Amino acid sequence: MAHLHRWLTLLLLAFLATPALAADAQEDKLDAAVEVLTRLNQMPEDAIPPALLKNASGIAIIPEVIKAGFIIGGSYGKGLLSVKDAQGRWSPPVFIKLAAGSLGWQAGAQSTDVILVFKTPQSVDGIVRGTFTLGADAAVAAGPVGRRGEAATDLDLKAEIYSYSRSRGLFAGVSLEGSKLDVDRDANAAYYGRSIRGREIIDGGAAAPASAAKLRQALERATAP
Repeated sequence: MAHLHRWLTLLLLAFLATPALAADAQEDKLDAAVEVLTRLNQMPEDAIPPALLKNASGIAIIPEVIKAGFIIGGSYGKGLLSVKDAQGRWSPPVFIKLAAGSLGWQAGAQSTDVILVFKTPQSVDGIVRGTFTLGADAAVAAGPVGRRGEAATDLDLKAEIYSYSRSRGLFAGVSLEGSKLDVDRDANAAYYGRSIRGREIIDGGAAAPASAAKLRQALERATAP
């Protein structure tokens, strides 16, 4: 009987701790996204062209996307999306999931940070409505890198979404054609403390935890004119 009582006590404690642990996981993911944006700021000559970032309608950061399989495989990662409103303010994070086929990483890379730059509000809307396939629901292209890509940003680039990866400290355009994005409902519920839709978060209908300010500040620095 005593053994059963101890087992039930441990089970109850684990159950009560689960929401806190889940929330901690989202805090860690947010910190990782801020670190990616900080690295982006440190290398303006060799990263995403500033004009592309400045004019973005939304940005998704998926830190540490893991590559699985040998020769033929896939990749998977969790991250977050933030959307700019008409006044230029960034929304609290909407947590998302990325499932991809083959990524054009450097040979031997096992994980990479992925950034998606959304040029139009329409491409962002597709994500919050449900499963979103890059290349099918919106045109996606490997983005230009560095200041030499700046001139092409407004003139030649016609895709709605531009994709980048950061592996071994270097940013590069990456092909994500056919990859799927989903809103991570469980992660959002853990972070905001209740079940909540992505659109509600973007529209300011959620009381965001204090840590959301870190992301907003990092985005403001990264996308400043």
